[in-house]
Amino acid sequence: MPLPTTIIFGPTGHVGSAAACTAQQLGAKVVLAMRDPQKPIKGLSPDQEKEGDFERVEADLTKPETIGPAVRKTGAKHAFIYLAHGTTDHMRSTIEALKASGITFVVFLSSISVEGDIREIPPTLYIPYAHARVEVNLDEVFGTDGYVAIRPGYFNTNTGWWAGMISEGEVKIAYPDAKFDWISPEDIGKAAATLLVQGIHATKGAEQRNSIPLCGPKLVSQRDAMGIFGRAVGRDVKVTEVDEKEAVEIMLKNGVPEFALGPLMASLRAWYSDEEGLGPFEGEAYEKATANLRKYAGPVTSLEGWAEANKGIFSVLSAP
Repeated sequence: MPLPTTIIFGPTGHVGSAAACTAQQLGAKVVLAMRDPQKPIKGLSPDQEKEGDFERVEADLTKPETIGPAVRKTGAKHAFIYLAHGTTDHMRSTIEALKASGITFVVFLSSISVEGDIREIPPTLYIPYAHARVEVNLDEVFGTDGYVAIRPGYFNTNTGWWAGMISEGEVKIAYPDAKFDWISPEDIGKAAATLLVQGIHATKGAEQRNSIPLCGPKLVSQRDAMGIFGRAVGRDVKVTEVDEKEAVEIMLKNGVPEFALGPLMASLRAWYSDEEGLGPFEGEAYEKATANLRKYAGPVTSLEGWAEANKGIFSVLSAP
């Protein structure tokens, strides 16, 4: 039986590009849905794209009217989507357009911050609420056999926030001993591709078949992570602890979205206030999430390996 044609929205991103390449390697016909079909895709050269029989199509998740033509033209049946900011209905119209045009299964890039009943998360918790509302819409439109939300932890690429300071040799950060799971976006993409190609059958036996938490292979403190990134570029990195106010000012200056800062600081603060001394990613839930990553992505990337492969991020000094 032939594998379903898969359509990847956002293939120029780290996760989307890895999902596209992996789905093709797994034998699926892959469609690259892009706002700008002329834009280059990281990790996929024009020759590789031609050899892999990829197809490009113009589509925008914030414009539901572009979804139907793209899906019908390509005959796609499975789709990878992400949270598209700028919709007023939490992507409901987009999701309905996917269903109406012939998509039968969706993999959604959600967030590990989504916990508990997705219908009870309050709007004040912006990041989990925004992702949870999309999950609710997927559940109502596609049903429990028609979607999976992958919920990854702390992206390695977040270290771009401190790239300038790392390259200069001193990082000023709040809660430097707080630990994160440091997950590679490429590994997330690989896991997404497995689910895309296999569909809901891939989650057989999972505790929650419609939501799959994913965490990186090892908990590493922010302090130790900065050292790993420094060694990747041959630089000793001094870590200076600052209070939350100063940390927020620094991160805003470095381009971190304001809406992300509150949840990040709350997670860091919780790590210190936990009476058992457990970080936000530790314990049984973390172990299950790391097992999920290995199950769906295969061999996973260590933080050291990722830092070495992406050291260009840290080797360019920030503008004066």
